[in-house]
Amino acid sequence: MDGPAPYLRIDRLTKQFGAFTALRDVSLEVQAGEFVCFLGPSGCGKTTLLRCIAGLDVQTRGRIEQAGRDISALPPTERDFGIVFQSYALFPNLTVWKNVAYGLTTRRRARAEVDRRVRELLALVGLSDQGDKFPAQLSGGQQQRVALARAIVMEPEVLLFDEPLSNLDAKLRKRVRGELRHLQRRLGITSLYVTHDQAEALAMSDTIVVMNHGRVEQVGTPVELYRRPASRFVADFVGEANLLPATYDGDRVVRVAGHAFAYAQPGVPAGPVTLMARPEAVRLHPDGGGLKGRVTNAFYVGAAAEYAVETDAGLVTVLDPDPRGELLAEASPVGLVFLEHGLYLLPPG
Repeated sequence: MDGPAPYLRIDRLTKQFGAFTALRDVSLEVQAGEFVCFLGPSGCGKTTLLRCIAGLDVQTRGRIEQAGRDISALPPTERDFGIVFQSYALFPNLTVWKNVAYGLTTRRRARAEVDRRVRELLALVGLSDQGDKFPAQLSGGQQQRVALARAIVMEPEVLLFDEPLSNLDAKLRKRVRGELRHLQRRLGITSLYVTHDQAEALAMSDTIVVMNHGRVEQVGTPVELYRRPASRFVADFVGEANLLPATYDGDRVVRVAGHAFAYAQPGVPAGPVTLMARPEAVRLHPDGGGLKGRVTNAFYVGAAAEYAVETDAGLVTVLDPDPRGELLAEASPVGLVFLEHGLYLLPPG
């Protein structure tokens, strides 16, 4: 049985800036109410894709549909989108109240409606007592919430975010992303979110679109991308990964630098492979068994210990979730074993 029709459909979108191609035949479907992250390194095309969807940049070729309607040629003002920029783009000379009310007042909405909507939105983002302040008097997290309130006061069908948390410190960024995701779920607004932060994408998304050199590398849920990456690029970019040359017997045995262990992955033929092993899926063997190596670095990271271990297969990062006593010293000989839940076989190379 077919699923629901996509709310947004991007069909073979290409964007060129002179001789440079920023997007190459990008196709994508987004369901109503979905939170989708565009993830990739700088220059991969994720912001260009967002800007084309918003109408801020005009695609060279391709089609954009919203609820079955072709919006490819519509200007931004005729697309029912709210946009939150990296810089927040608040009016510094207007109070918080007037920043949020701006879209309503420019469209000459009744004073009573404006007051009601602004009051509702400031309460929703937890800033009811900040309406008389100016943006410069607010913290970065508060400014971000004002920008969000201003974007949704017009009740848009889609919210677009261009790295809105990148100016916040790490601790505040983590808290605000939780607030933003909770609010999005509560409102049920279809949301597209640009980020280069893998942890942010994994924590917030229903779906992640991984981009590289203007193309889509993989589309999937956070779990799918983390556990079953479609390429070495995705494996290496989404989270941290050890990528080790190995061989597979086509049934249940993987060999890495002479160390054999049981692991089965249907559909992978016998022969050379790349073993992706997430750091949390590698353990130090208490008796030195497994893949032999020596510690080159050791770090205490709070809830775990992180080791860099040099082996005949290459450098392996190990995340030990239960460090006891002192960290192992540099040059200590160790053995490594692999846990099935964080492994995946990729083509060699």
